[in-house]
Amino acid sequence: MERTTRGKGLLCQGVFRTPARKLRKNPSLKEAPFLYLAIQTDLDTLEDGVSARPRRLSEFNTATKKQPIPPASSFFIFSSTNRFRVFCHWFCNHSHFGNVILVCIMVSSALLAAEDPIHQDSQRNQILNYCDYFFTSVFTIEICLKMISYGFVIHDGAFCRSAFNLLDLLVVCVSLVSIYWKSGAISVVKILRVLRVLRPLRAINRAKGLKHVVQCVIVAVKTIGNIVLVTCLLQFMFAVIGVQLFKGKFYKCNDGSKMSKEECRGHFLTFADGDINKPSIEKREWERNRFHFDDVAEAMLTLFTVSTFEGWPGLLYVSIDSNAENRGPIHNFRPIVAAYYIIYIIIIAFFMVNIFVGFVIVTFQNEGEQEYKNCELDKNQRNCIEFALKAKPVRRYIPKHRFQYKVWWFVTSQPFEYTIFVLIMINTITLAMKFNEQPEFYTKTLDILNIVFSVVFAAEFIFKVAAFRFKNYFGDPWNVFDFIIVLGSFIDIVYDRLNDETPGKERPGSSLISVNFFRLFRVMRLVKLLSRGEGIRTLLWTFIKSFQALPYVALLIIMLFFIYAVIGMQVFGRIRLGSSAEESHIHRNNHFHTFPQAVLVLFRSATGEAWQEIMLDCSHRPNIVLCDEETGEGDNKEGCGSDIAFPYFISFYVLCSFLIINLFVAVIMDNFDYLTRDWSILGPHHLDEFIRLWSEYDPDAKGRIKHLDVVTLLRKISPPLGFGKLCPHRVACKRLVSMNMPLNSDGTVLFNATLFAVVRTSLHIKTEGNIDDANEELRAVIKKIWKRTSPKLLDQVVPPPGVDDEVTVGKFYATFLIQDYFRRFKKRKEQELKDGDKESHNTVTLQAGLRTLHDAGPELKRAISGNLEELIDDNPEPMHRRNHSLFG
Repeated sequence: MERTTRGKGLLCQGVFRTPARKLRKNPSLKEAPFLYLAIQTDLDTLEDGVSARPRRLSEFNTATKKQPIPPASSFFIFSSTNRFRVFCHWFCNHSHFGNVILVCIMVSSALLAAEDPIHQDSQRNQILNYCDYFFTSVFTIEICLKMISYGFVIHDGAFCRSAFNLLDLLVVCVSLVSIYWKSGAISVVKILRVLRVLRPLRAINRAKGLKHVVQCVIVAVKTIGNIVLVTCLLQFMFAVIGVQLFKGKFYKCNDGSKMSKEECRGHFLTFADGDINKPSIEKREWERNRFHFDDVAEAMLTLFTVSTFEGWPGLLYVSIDSNAENRGPIHNFRPIVAAYYIIYIIIIAFFMVNIFVGFVIVTFQNEGEQEYKNCELDKNQRNCIEFALKAKPVRRYIPKHRFQYKVWWFVTSQPFEYTIFVLIMINTITLAMKFNEQPEFYTKTLDILNIVFSVVFAAEFIFKVAAFRFKNYFGDPWNVFDFIIVLGSFIDIVYDRLNDETPGKERPGSSLISVNFFRLFRVMRLVKLLSRGEGIRTLLWTFIKSFQALPYVALLIIMLFFIYAVIGMQVFGRIRLGSSAEESHIHRNNHFHTFPQAVLVLFRSATGEAWQEIMLDCSHRPNIVLCDEETGEGDNKEGCGSDIAFPYFISFYVLCSFLIINLFVAVIMDNFDYLTRDWSILGPHHLDEFIRLWSEYDPDAKGRIKHLDVVTLLRKISPPLGFGKLCPHRVACKRLVSMNMPLNSDGTVLFNATLFAVVRTSLHIKTEGNIDDANEELRAVIKKIWKRTSPKLLDQVVPPPGVDDEVTVGKFYATFLIQDYFRRFKKRKEQELKDGDKESHNTVTLQAGLRTLHDAGPELKRAISGNLEELIDDNPEPMHRRNHSLFG
């Protein structure tokens, strides 16, 4: 539906949501196609204004928009006005229903990780099976209710028209199938059961940031198809070449003196540790290298491990020593084949893989801007406006008592801070001077220095408490941190004295980390000092913003690890542990028997540490990869390995190392753009300085200061945010003419309005053309991107049209400049008359100067418009500034 807003003729879209009881009373409402179209348009277009880049977790929102009942019938039985269907729709869209399903998703996923893969018939697994029946029933009921509410698949808005709903349906169907078929013969069904752990993706999808991260990853994968195809073709080409070069040449006898399979028979003597007094007899065996080139598939697998830079030097030496087909190796027989690996690594690992990773990063960043492709604001302007809208003034404690104020002035002065920072550095150096078996006098000297520093920092604590009082002192996390360290230092000194008095007794807490270790964290206070520099402050700001943006990517990685860990427990959790890492990479410290250990194995694989060896030790290798004896299948020669290990580990490594982990790089690169940009361009990393200096004029954080203080405030702030200390007062006033913040009746200006005006004028956001039209356009943009902005705040930062009589800072300073110009004009004319002895013309000249602004000449025009004669700009100010600054 469309309607016209009062007064402006602005066409906008409205949405009517008709309650179910009205639909029952008037069924004709459901037949109105324009109503359904309007509702659908509302759902499709009016989504929360969030970027596709990950946001901080504080934006997590579990509320979902209520989708209307589609007008078509459900299952050809339930019409849109059917009472049961209306009830199902109300029930599915109830806020508590979504929360209950979310809890069930989390609990059922956690129970999957609690299963015992070795003792299948244990009591714990039986209890978990009953829980599985319950949650499967809950999810089945949820699916049925939603299908009845929205329909199955035929019409628009049906349940199966959503990819996330199809995922839910697949998970529920697999769960139902796995309930009825639990025999080991249907192992695929058992594996598919773990697909239900994908359900957290749908649940966390309620956080819009994570949803957009997943969508960006999907789009990035779709757009790199050509690169993947070229990489696979090159991989296939090198694999074919490898088969021609090394087919059947990676065999050897465990007795190095035998060169063929026919000779490698019988037994031979070996000597442990090379000692001839420790002989042992071993059977000769003709062995093939674990990775080889006997066929194209094995060659591609071998080359993939080479591209991950894991274990490739050993493979290189085996290739160099390779002799003839079905013959043993000869040392350094073909060194020329090293060129094969070098060329492959340069083309695939150095070139194609990095193109793949770079393309994923660029695509991820570009997709982050797709939501704002039609927006008139660029990324930097959006970030600065968002900061100005969300920023709040901070409190600054200033004592009123005379003595307390002197102490406060002392502890907040720069000399005091620099002195403390120097002492912290010296204390850190003394803590680093300890070494093993140090002399007694050296130890006593360090102890004395430790006591001295502890007393100094305790005195700092006393002074600051006297200056700020307890409430304000402990309100700063840095002060709490300092207090804990000071307290711990004295506890450590007491322990030292107790230990000296009882030398035969072990020092209390000696097995724990010494308090001296925590004193090293005092050096973190240097960050406060370094942050005063522009470059370090920008770096720290970027570092913090990157951390705030990473949680959604971290959640995606956690889900990936969780899914693969549960699959690993189900498939590889029954493998027997080797006695050592030399015997098998599945041993007591590296296995899939429990969920924590499975996660550790995956984390090790993600770093590339011998992941290919773990993969082989999980694969199907009879008589080698055996079952754990506690499973009751210890004598099974087929073992418990599975060839699923190959797609399992390869897909995990590709997703984790090549794709998901690089999203961290994408997010960090996105924020570190501010480190390399032109320093003269205002960015959100500059705006913290405004908040800090505002607190000097508004210590109680009331959000308003006198308009006269605005000039002083902005002159204290360096460009591009402020004017700088060298900016003349009149030039600063001229800049304020264009900052048209509303002026309150008590002569104050508001915090957000001032910051927003600074951002707007510095970045030239909607400053061209008529001011009313520009304000109206900017208000529309803010409402579109930041939908939750309160109308009161919006009216403060961008005054609505129709308030021409409102007093603004621009009008005030325009008047000030006119008066200032007139005084100088009058003084100059008086000086001219005095020098020329023309007193008779004084009155006439002054009246002519006051008669009209136009007759006063271009200098007055420049003063009114904000262009003073001291700072003449080649680009004239926009016309709307000249008009609106003086007349509203």
